[in-house]
Amino acid sequence: MRHQMTRRRKRHVSVDDDIAPSRPNRSASSSTSSLNSMLELPRSRRAKATPKGPTISDVLRDPDFLASIERMNKDATPTTVWTWMRDRDIIGKEFADVYARASDLPHLMEDEMNALPEFARHANEMQRKIFEAAIAQADMTHRSPPIRIINTIDNEMTPPFEFHYTNLMYHSDQVPKPDLDNLVGCDCRGKCNPKNRKCACVRRQEEVMSECGFAYDANRTLQYHQLPIHECNAMCRCDDDCQNRVVQHGRQVAVNIQKTANKGWGIFAAQYIPAHTFLGIYSGEYVTDREGEHRGSLYNNFGRSYLFDLDFWYLKHDGEDDVKFTIDAFHAGNFTRYLNHSCDPNCKINAVYINEANRDKPLITIFTCQNVRSGEELCFSYHGSEDEEEEEEQVRKSKKKKQKGKAKEKTLAPVYAACMCGARNCRGSMWS
Repeated sequence: MRHQMTRRRKRHVSVDDDIAPSRPNRSASSSTSSLNSMLELPRSRRAKATPKGPTISDVLRDPDFLASIERMNKDATPTTVWTWMRDRDIIGKEFADVYARASDLPHLMEDEMNALPEFARHANEMQRKIFEAAIAQADMTHRSPPIRIINTIDNEMTPPFEFHYTNLMYHSDQVPKPDLDNLVGCDCRGKCNPKNRKCACVRRQEEVMSECGFAYDANRTLQYHQLPIHECNAMCRCDDDCQNRVVQHGRQVAVNIQKTANKGWGIFAAQYIPAHTFLGIYSGEYVTDREGEHRGSLYNNFGRSYLFDLDFWYLKHDGEDDVKFTIDAFHAGNFTRYLNHSCDPNCKINAVYINEANRDKPLITIFTCQNVRSGEELCFSYHGSEDEEEEEEQVRKSKKKKQKGKAKEKTLAPVYAACMCGARNCRGSMWS
């Protein structure tokens, strides 16, 4: 049976049918109908239909109203108007990286997940989905590509859900908060010019490189390893897309957390990654060197450790170790805690300073040092490259460096284990 739709025509009824013409058929609410009726009235009739009462002009002239405004102004707190040109130091400190305290580390979600029986956590792959959702939430600020957790080796759904996933740096009670009082920014407009010696950030990097320029080229690719990097910070006036802002924009390449056959969990490239590309910050908790030694002795008992000493070669005095702080990624961290060791690494560790004037508290960052194919594991050396001393000497000569000491990528506490990297030049041990 064929149904035929018929359209009904409704006649609009205005306020005065003798004045207002008929309108096209359309449905309308009562408020809209009243408004249409007002608009249909002639100017003379429209004025008569306007409700009587005081106008805005009448209110503004009323003595009682003016007196009440004057009383409010007297009682109000004076308002300070900030401008970036004049008050950038105040604004920069206000909006710099959040000071995260280790005592405030969240752990409720992890505790509740681990309290569930194994069959509940495996139901509908709930644990994997929640783990990946936690990663996505942490990466939301930088809109980083999603990280997938993959296991084709055994039935372990995810790495142990024993830490808070974050890209922030947490501070223990004994570690000073970020030094923003001594943070210096540049006065550049638009993007910084790496050849402009008036730029405070160029001068700061020049002290390290002994030549004018930034650590990154125009494509934001790292030009060298082993030397500290000073990025533009919250006090700088340059644009957000300045070429000297890389690490602060977060990970921009896709990686996966994937189970390996004999090295536990590892990090694998999910796309082609060019050499000298930023991968991520080794996030976690800043602790003192003494606390790091204490925790290391405990971690050694069960064979896992995520301690990373801040003992970069330029922080040493007369070639002697002077470690003040350590980063512990056991209770808090991100995907970089799963980077495995290789005697032939495709990644390197570099120190980076952004919103921190304390020289002893750099960020530990991971950059690729060669082109990485999609599906290839990302690794760095736990004891440094085999020819690191020769590389350091070449870097110092090329940059006319005067500092002494050995550049060393010292990392995790010595949980002694045989090296399983499979490289041709494998030393057989992960520790020097």
